[in-house]
Amino acid sequence: MSQSPDSRSLLSASSQLNLMEVESIDDKEFDIPQVDTPPTLESILSQMEEEEDPFVLEDTCLLNTDNMDAQSYDTSSLASSDSGDPAHLKRKRRTLDQNAAVHGSVLRLSLLKGISAQIVAAADKVDAGLPTAIAMSGVIAVGTSHGLALVFDTNQALRLCLGNKTTGAEFGAVSALSINHDCSRLLCGFAKGQITMWDLANGKLLRTITDAHPPGTAILHVKFTDDPTLAVCNDSGGSVFELTFRRVMGMRSCDSRCLFSGSKGEVCCIEPLRTPPDFRDHPITCYSLLAMASLTKILIIGLKPSLNVWMTLPYTKSDPSSVPQLAWQFVPVQKTVNPMLAFCKGDSVHFLLVKKEETGTIHVIKQRQLQLSCDIISLNWINSCSLVLLDSHEKLHVVDRPTQDVLETLDLEQVQLVYNSRHFKSLATGGNVSQALALVGEKACYQSLSSYAGQIVCLGTKSAHIMSLRNWKERLDCLLKQEHFTEALSLAWSFHEGTAKAVVGLHGDSQRRKAVISDKMVEILLHFTEYAVKKCPEQGKLQVMEQHFQEVVPVLVDYCLLLQKADLLFNQLYSRLVENMVAKGVFLESLESYIVANRLGHITTPVMKDLLAHYHDNDMMDSLERCIVHLDVTSLDIQQVVQVCWNNQLYDAVIYIFNRGMNDYITPMEKLFSVIGPRVREGRSLTGDDVVMGNKLLVYISCCLAGRAYPIGDIPEDLVVQVKYQVFEFLIRLHSGDSSQKEEVFPFIHTLLHFDTREFLNVLAMTFDDVQNDKQALEYQQRIVDILLQVMVDNPDFTPSQVGGLFTFLARQLAKPNNTLFVNRNLFDQVLEFLCCPDDDSRHTERQQVLLELLQVGGVVQFNEERLFTLAEKAKFYQICEFLYEQKHLYDRIVDCYLQDPLRKAEIFSYIHNLMSMPGYSSEEKLKVKEKVLQHMQELASLDPGKLADLVVWHFTEEVQTIISELQDDSLLFQFLRCLLDQTSREGSQSVSRLPLESELYELLLDLMCRFEPQELLKFLHTSQHYRLEEAIQITEKYHCNEAKAYLLEKKGDIPGAFAGLLQTLKERLDVLTAEMSGDIGGGVDGQDEEEADGEFTLTTVKSSLNQIILFCHRNCQNLDQEQRKDLWFPLLDTMMASQKEVMGLSDKHISDGLKEMTLKVLNCMSSFISLPAIIQQILQDPVYGRGKLAEIQGLILGMLDTFTYEQTLLETTTNLLNHDLHWSLAHLRSAVTRGLHPRQDCCNICLQHYKRKQDTSEEIIVFSCGHLYHLQCLEQKDCGWGVASEPQQPWRCYKCSSSHGGRGGACSEPNRSRSASLAQTQFSSGHQEKGAETHRKKVVAVATLDVQQELSWDHLRGLYRGPSRLSILSEVSHGQSSEKTGFLLPVQPESFHLKLAPPPLFEE
Repeated sequence: MSQSPDSRSLLSASSQLNLMEVESIDDKEFDIPQVDTPPTLESILSQMEEEEDPFVLEDTCLLNTDNMDAQSYDTSSLASSDSGDPAHLKRKRRTLDQNAAVHGSVLRLSLLKGISAQIVAAADKVDAGLPTAIAMSGVIAVGTSHGLALVFDTNQALRLCLGNKTTGAEFGAVSALSINHDCSRLLCGFAKGQITMWDLANGKLLRTITDAHPPGTAILHVKFTDDPTLAVCNDSGGSVFELTFRRVMGMRSCDSRCLFSGSKGEVCCIEPLRTPPDFRDHPITCYSLLAMASLTKILIIGLKPSLNVWMTLPYTKSDPSSVPQLAWQFVPVQKTVNPMLAFCKGDSVHFLLVKKEETGTIHVIKQRQLQLSCDIISLNWINSCSLVLLDSHEKLHVVDRPTQDVLETLDLEQVQLVYNSRHFKSLATGGNVSQALALVGEKACYQSLSSYAGQIVCLGTKSAHIMSLRNWKERLDCLLKQEHFTEALSLAWSFHEGTAKAVVGLHGDSQRRKAVISDKMVEILLHFTEYAVKKCPEQGKLQVMEQHFQEVVPVLVDYCLLLQKADLLFNQLYSRLVENMVAKGVFLESLESYIVANRLGHITTPVMKDLLAHYHDNDMMDSLERCIVHLDVTSLDIQQVVQVCWNNQLYDAVIYIFNRGMNDYITPMEKLFSVIGPRVREGRSLTGDDVVMGNKLLVYISCCLAGRAYPIGDIPEDLVVQVKYQVFEFLIRLHSGDSSQKEEVFPFIHTLLHFDTREFLNVLAMTFDDVQNDKQALEYQQRIVDILLQVMVDNPDFTPSQVGGLFTFLARQLAKPNNTLFVNRNLFDQVLEFLCCPDDDSRHTERQQVLLELLQVGGVVQFNEERLFTLAEKAKFYQICEFLYEQKHLYDRIVDCYLQDPLRKAEIFSYIHNLMSMPGYSSEEKLKVKEKVLQHMQELASLDPGKLADLVVWHFTEEVQTIISELQDDSLLFQFLRCLLDQTSREGSQSVSRLPLESELYELLLDLMCRFEPQELLKFLHTSQHYRLEEAIQITEKYHCNEAKAYLLEKKGDIPGAFAGLLQTLKERLDVLTAEMSGDIGGGVDGQDEEEADGEFTLTTVKSSLNQIILFCHRNCQNLDQEQRKDLWFPLLDTMMASQKEVMGLSDKHISDGLKEMTLKVLNCMSSFISLPAIIQQILQDPVYGRGKLAEIQGLILGMLDTFTYEQTLLETTTNLLNHDLHWSLAHLRSAVTRGLHPRQDCCNICLQHYKRKQDTSEEIIVFSCGHLYHLQCLEQKDCGWGVASEPQQPWRCYKCSSSHGGRGGACSEPNRSRSASLAQTQFSSGHQEKGAETHRKKVVAVATLDVQQELSWDHLRGLYRGPSRLSILSEVSHGQSSEKTGFLLPVQPESFHLKLAPPPLFEE
């Protein structure tokens, strides 16, 4: 191949390599010599390192990769590295990734050593420059920065060096390459815009195209189409051109046609649909489709037979710097193969399926998109299901399109990828590209990756690399090389089941593929077993060895069973594992889960023997039993297994072996009865094991009678009836096989009834339902019923519950329409007498419940109703009476039943409410119930007043007065009324009717509350509004409830009266406090602690009363004049000072200090409403303080002075802060108004001439804050002033921003709100003037008036404050306070007050 440069030989060689992948290799055909001893892996690896023999790829490869690096790059998935470094492998095992365990290493990235070496050599020796572009087809072409193109063949040998330094200097760097489908032509695009075509057979230059597109732009892409005479190119201006090659009379020419103009949006990526050889006849090829990606949208156009746009799709929102990507691939969808376009911009990949309709039109179908978390800069298909994506961090992602799984991630950082940023910025032609295209070009690497026939070649700054999918064996070998056996088996099984992704190298039908993979998995399993045994730690803790094999053995068992290779498991693998005792134990224990799951049903005899011994020795009998009942009986040594099971009480296993192995269903029951029967008959208490055995016996009998096998499965159909009859015969046996003289008749039924009567009867009931058409079974059924009656009736060994359960069972059976049982009615009467026996009070509830259940299932038919009612009343069976009353519709009598039944008294309210509410009862029945309830009101109220109140609100509103008169107990009446009125206030007038005489009810409740709960009185008065004020005042005055009376008087408007009541309460509590303190002096030491506690409590009550008066004064002082305020505050102050005077000489300092603190609090609070001189005068008028002894009031006066000093300091600080804020704001406003302006350009925006039109004249210029500059004369001509033109300081407006003549702002509807109005409109003269002209120069005009925009700036400055200003805070402080108050602060401020002031600090002397 390397000898002939003919392109046909290249194509034939590539096809041969593809055939080698598909068909098996024949040794004779290819003359492959026989090898006696195959080389080992170590010898091959060492030989490659020493001799560097060719490394031949197994999967589809067009390159005979001599000098290709055998080592792949480190990736984020398991087994992606072929490195043999032990530390590296250890690190990989630690970071086990679940996704990698499924896919393994999918992609092989290899260094093309020959090409890489020659790229470096060409740069060093012939100054070819750095590589800039790469293209791959049957050959590989590499372009350089000095305009050369290096062409390599499949052996990585340099075939051609196209171009020279002269053309390179003229054309610039190679910016794009393209090879046609038969490898005969090469197109080169250059950074300065030229395009050349070369003949790859002889290296001849065929065309140099310089006029295909506008000059001054670089070629970004040049692509051949399927038609060798047709190509497309894309330049840095964003335009796309079609190139048509012609040859007429030996003259080669090229015609260019513009397909898309960059003025409509720059195109930065193009991709023609190139059809593989297998799809040359596809109907869509005649359209010559071309996909184009601009910065805003995707277009698909057809170049033939005429230019046609088939689809336009705009992008979703994405990063402007994201690089658009396009890639075509023929994909099988729904049994047809059609081209699919993958495109992306940013982090999402979209797929468009293109079909040709029968009408000849192209139909584009959008498929499910792929969302990633990275910015994609390169997109290539590697086969019809897999894509290779490169992100902006140079991470390579292999993605499966159908499932959208990321199969592998690989780092390309060490490749040092070549980027095409210089060409996108068109630096070779002066950089005349748009800013958007230049931004995209920062991450553009279109020419650095090229895909062809399942391979992708990527170009680095000093190397070239090739990527391809590993075949399935290579992926497994990579995992095995790193000793990841579990992951290798998982991956192999996914190959076996056809669920693996990106599979290469598996051929043939499904059975053939599975056979090949199965053989490989057997090989891996054997290798894994050897590895596990060899790697087992020989010394150390037993737990470490167990942990080692627990990670291995279940995997071996699982995959052997999946492959249905039980012989491999028990013969080869087990024989190897049994050498290690720990491995043997783990193996035998791991079998349990597979046996129980029915995945393993047969075990060889040696393994079963070891299994029994191991489970027995390790006391794992429950696990052994679970295994036995799931195994095939033929694999068991029945005699040995039965002996082990009997000795260890594995009854499930015994039953299973007798049933399945010997078709014996009776012997297990006999064995179980022989164990449990004596204990039950002797009346001994049963242990937990006995209860389990009895329940097991009941379930076993139930299964046999129902045709089901125990513990799992079904009885064979030919044995179902036989087994059922055998069980019936066994149950009705008169005596057991080993009976004694003391044994009762029917011992088996006796035993089951004594063990659990209800469950045994349930078993019989289920059986009786299934034997309706079986005559023999019906006879057994009647026989069992007769035996039950014979055994249980008149037998004192059975409780009433057990006897009742029997007759309940019989009543159910007799009530069935197809009943065939016969039972003597006298027996039911006998049972009724037994249950209703009045002489025996034991088990009263149990007897009633049994009889009720018997009646509910149809037993009424069996009884005489009158006799039943008489017996129920005598026995006080109130539920039975209720049952009978309900059938007779005597609902009022049911109320008596509930009241007489101590267990159900509380349920009477729900019963009455439901009966009165439901529509199924007549009005007469409801009326009788109502009368009955009214007769028992006293009893119902004592039972639950709250529930009675609810009942009255809903159903007895008209009878409230009657109910109140019936309730004689005042305490009960109080509770009922409180619940009743609370209920009405919650429900409201919409849901219930209003109570009659509601005001009288509230006043009655108020009277009762004064007697029973006076502490709740104020809360009640606040929340209720239904009482009459005068009557309420009289009631509170009657019971001396001063606080409640004061509240009512205040509500009435009698402020002095309310204050007098509160003050009287305060005086009383102060007198009590004084009396207690006086008593402390004369009391002994024994009662001192108790008296101190009483004093503390009384002081707390005084504080509470004082706070209540202060709040009262604050509420009402706002509406009083000065004298009326004094009438409130001065008596309060006198009271506190008088009490302080009385305790002055006593020893309790704590009480004295508390009174002083309260007095000071009164002073502070009254200072908000009374002037300071009036307060001091009132203090000095006191007889105690008026004699010149000011020491006592020193604390009061000093406290007022401290408060004054604090408020004075606060006022000064606030004033300073406000002045500072005002200065700061005005200074910033002034700097903003007087700041300098910077014009955008040095020409007038109206006349477009330089601002200095003439050197010798002085011309006035106006610059606006928007940056626009104008001559004054130009503005005057455009009439852009707002005022009179003759005024020297007229306000001007920017012509470009405010007018409709082309400014961005457009015309303003309101001239005074033009956004271009300058913050400081400044006029200045040109600085280039003669000295003599300085006297004629006009002065600078600065307009400093605040217009709308300046006001907005001021608002912005004010907005810098977070929250309200300090001035507004202080305004709120003064809001609502009277002008007469002094400097003392209010302790209780209005609700709108937000400022929290700290008190002055206290200093100790």
